[in-house]
Amino acid sequence: MSAVSGTLPGDPPGGRRATWMWGIGVAVYFVAVIFRTSLGVAGLDAADRFEVNASALSTFSILQLLVYAGMQIPVGLMVDRLGTKKVLTIGVVLFTVGQLGFAFSPSYGTALVSRALLGCGDAMTFISVLRLGTRWFPARRGPMIAQVAALFGMAGNLVSTIFISRTLNGLGWTTTFAGSALAGVLVLVLLLLFLKDHPEGHEPPPAEHAGAAYVRKQIAESWREPGTRLGMWVHFTTQFPAMFFLLLWGMPFLVEAQGLSRAVAGELLTLIVLSNMVVGLVYGQVIARHHAARAPLALGTVGASALAWAVTIAYPGDHAPMWLLITLCAVLGACGPASMIGFDFARPANPPERQGTASGIVNMGGFTASMTTLFAVGVLLDATGDNYRIAFSTLFVLQAIGIVQILRLRNRTARRERERLVASRVEAVHVPA
Repeated sequence: MSAVSGTLPGDPPGGRRATWMWGIGVAVYFVAVIFRTSLGVAGLDAADRFEVNASALSTFSILQLLVYAGMQIPVGLMVDRLGTKKVLTIGVVLFTVGQLGFAFSPSYGTALVSRALLGCGDAMTFISVLRLGTRWFPARRGPMIAQVAALFGMAGNLVSTIFISRTLNGLGWTTTFAGSALAGVLVLVLLLLFLKDHPEGHEPPPAEHAGAAYVRKQIAESWREPGTRLGMWVHFTTQFPAMFFLLLWGMPFLVEAQGLSRAVAGELLTLIVLSNMVVGLVYGQVIARHHAARAPLALGTVGASALAWAVTIAYPGDHAPMWLLITLCAVLGACGPASMIGFDFARPANPPERQGTASGIVNMGGFTASMTTLFAVGVLLDATGDNYRIAFSTLFVLQAIGIVQILRLRNRTARRERERLVASRVEAVHVPA
């Protein structure tokens, strides 16, 4: 690595055109997050519309995340094999059809199918955006690029918490969800007309034959790297404490268990999103300048979120005070940026032709944990007569599992990265001027 520029041989140049191309991908991800999180502010409306209990309501988000998590490795392989534009195009079509289907679903069953389609399309967006970043920007920009992409995703969440909730009250279910689907059509047009997979002169090597042997090789070689596994466990442990809350259970918890109005509950959910955006910029800057800060930031976020949840759940009395709920939501805002650190472990551990597969493995982590939590909370709420304290305690089990795995893989990953850094410096010395 060059001590002056900090770039690797063959790094893409970045620049305005790179920002434009990457921005198209980010716009697709922005819309996908709006669709993904729209149920978070419509959970109570969905329960009334389809006449379902807590377990059935949680099935919407569980199925969506089950499809999303299950698609991560296949999508990673598709991105490595087909390129970003083709995969994003398929994704936009699927999640737009899913959102439209959800708008017009006459029954619980058809609504489930629509959320599954949405989850499938959503699964194709973030990995593709990460791939665009590695193809268009120098490697040193990776941490900030990932955090900014996540920031725009949270802006999509902000649209859900502010605008979707308001249009539901004013315009109703069908108009709200069908109208939002038009955003999918808009980004599809941008994608088809303008997006390029990579800059000229930086074409990837020809992909191998996409047979079973290729698939096994991509997955095995990605998984063999301790950085990939550490990234997955960091994503697993950091993302879900906020994700399950934003996707579904935040509004019911704040309204039914804490006695807040929907308006105030919506403001607290918005606080999570705003906190996420601010913390994401800070984390991106810190990690870009101090790579060794990755694990401490991740573990610190896990500890802070566990403490905030423990105090909130254990607080005596029927309702937690507002200052505590505000603190909880501000702390949960750090969970999304911390989950991006997982990709910062996997990225340097894998060559460009495996970035999609490795990112898919990492991205499975948090969404698997979120799906597990959504299911456990729904079941326990029905079993305990809506006792949120018992139901939300399942968070601590998953956090403990994740912390053990992070500590186990941390040193192994650090050694591997030092070896790779030495090798890259030797390579840079021998590159002709």
